[in-house]
Amino acid sequence: MAFRRNALRIAANQAMKLIVPLLSRASDDNLIRLTYVLEKIARHDYHKQQLRELRTLFEKKHPAIEFARRVLRDTNPTVRQKLFNNLGLNAVYFTLARRKELEAQGLAAPFLIVISPTMRCNLNCIGCYAGSYKKESDLPFEVFDRVLTEAKEMGTFFFTISGGEPFIYEGLLDIFKKHNDASFLVYTNGTLIDEELAKKLGKLGNVAPAISIEGYDEETNYRRGKGVYEKVLQAMDNLKKEGVFFGFSATYTSLNYKIVSSDEFVDFLIDKGCFFGWYFMYVPVGKAPDTSLMVTPEQRQYVRERIWKIRDTKPIFVADFWNDGHLTSGCMAGGRLYAHINNKGEVEPCVFAHFAVDNVKEKSLFECLNSPFFKAIRNRFPWTDNYFKPCMIVDNPWVLREAAEEGGAHPTHPGAECLFTDLREFLDEFSQKMEETTRPVMEAYKAWLEAKKQKLAAGSEG
Repeated sequence: MAFRRNALRIAANQAMKLIVPLLSRASDDNLIRLTYVLEKIARHDYHKQQLRELRTLFEKKHPAIEFARRVLRDTNPTVRQKLFNNLGLNAVYFTLARRKELEAQGLAAPFLIVISPTMRCNLNCIGCYAGSYKKESDLPFEVFDRVLTEAKEMGTFFFTISGGEPFIYEGLLDIFKKHNDASFLVYTNGTLIDEELAKKLGKLGNVAPAISIEGYDEETNYRRGKGVYEKVLQAMDNLKKEGVFFGFSATYTSLNYKIVSSDEFVDFLIDKGCFFGWYFMYVPVGKAPDTSLMVTPEQRQYVRERIWKIRDTKPIFVADFWNDGHLTSGCMAGGRLYAHINNKGEVEPCVFAHFAVDNVKEKSLFECLNSPFFKAIRNRFPWTDNYFKPCMIVDNPWVLREAAEEGGAHPTHPGAECLFTDLREFLDEFSQKMEETTRPVMEAYKAWLEAKKQKLAAGSEG
């Protein structure tokens, strides 16, 4: 079975090398026709439905078609090819069956793995979750390399590289080059992306930097340091010039949530060349956690509504990892859809949940992802029927507490246990307020899903 999957994947990759170069000048009608072709050869109903929904957006002249046009027009040929082959075929299309096999056996089936090979950084940002890690010890190159190989054997071809500042890690570009069949998303402060590095990333093609930005100059420089905002904008200019697929990463707090979710801010970043944007809610973990920076449930709902509006009106792909739980049917952590490996090799259920049992220096990735700790997390899933409060740290804090105790997990840095001690009462109250705020939204979403299901059923009968 594995041999057949790999043979089909290789054949499809070769076919895409012929098709993709023709798409840069394709008309809207031809892009719509392409969705019909892809739907016919899709092997899973899930992918077929996604293609039908994409075609509907294209036919309605939704900004999604302008987004597709931007990708096809503004990325360089190597980047464009890697997006279709590595992300589209390898990460999404041909590996779903393998992940479903693992999931059916009660095993981890991650779509992506987050790896922080270093915690060293050239900045000292306020409230950074990475701040309390030791910064001297990087993940050995050979371990990093082996983990990627093992992940691909499990059907994972999409990797997020975090930190620290990833581009400080020696050998990072060698990793990208060696695993040129995978896609890499790199969270970076952007200050090291000069013209030379941008050229190298453009030639590799399989790397998508997500540059951290907190708003405009005042907000960004306040959190990240004087002059950082200007370096961020220069990094974007360098990447845009080389046709690299890149975007932004914004942590929204009680201070900046309206700015980073505004039309003006998103329009500005589209003009700078961003193709995507990741939104993260500030979580009180890491260095000197400050609960005053957390958005209230009402502020979080404001951001959710703004993200939905942006998706409906802007030619950019945006996602919010706390408010978009309905798109993944709940939390992704604990190896269900993703996990995090820190610079010491410890395998954490989530980038923000700093607890672990196993280490990839001592065990295989497969063993680590299926530890008693990770199984204790997955066995509790779904821990809520409210997808708009999916997080096991702030929305359902009892999950992480119970799983950590059952699985014998230890904190991966001093102070991580504050989630279970000093912040316990605050998180319990926040969780209850989130339930009260989002329950009406979830009920409306359920009604919408049911109406959609009935409409699809009526269409198939017709």
